Amino acid sequence: MENKLTCNQVVALMSFYVEDKLNSRLKEYVDEHLRHCPKCREVYMQSKKIVSHILSLTDYEDETNPYYTKQYEDFKNNLSAYIDNELNENESIRIKKIAISNPLARKDLEDMYTFKKLLHSSFEKTRTEWKNDYSKLIINKLSKNPEKIQIDPFYKLIGAFTALISIIVFGFLATLYF
Repeated sequence: MENKLTCNQVVALMSFYVEDKLNSRLKEYVDEHLRHCPKCREVYMQSKKIVSHILSLTDYEDETNPYYTKQYEDFKNNLSAYIDNELNENESIRIKKIAISNPLARKDLEDMYTFKKLLHSSFEKTRTEWKNDYSKLIINKLSKNPEKIQIDPFYKLIGAFTALISIIVFGFLATLYF
């Protein structure tokens, strides 16, 4: 393959890859990268496991499961907002109570935190491996003007005085000897 993807690019495409929403060319590039990169392959396996679990939650949506309740449906609808701290205090407490009392909700919450941790750790690994922050380098180069050497005015005055004295002395000596 002529186009190789970096780990950052593969991690960015991972959710689309797991859900099979990439075009065939990108899918081939990701496949090729996963064959050769054990770190990204591990991220893929964990992502696939979590997505499979989330998709399997629809199996619980039957009337025979005592934990599938209206509260659990409400919990699922607000889980993402809860994880991202977008709920007010009362709603957060209500979601916590549901998670404590309902094993399905607790498992969903644990899976979401695991997924969030996985994404965060993948990002941190790639960020620390990427030693150069090119945007900072470019901004630093643009902001730095080539500095001209500044000479202290006192030294300029001494230099001018020395030059004047030298001219006078050489002029006087030149008139004496010629």
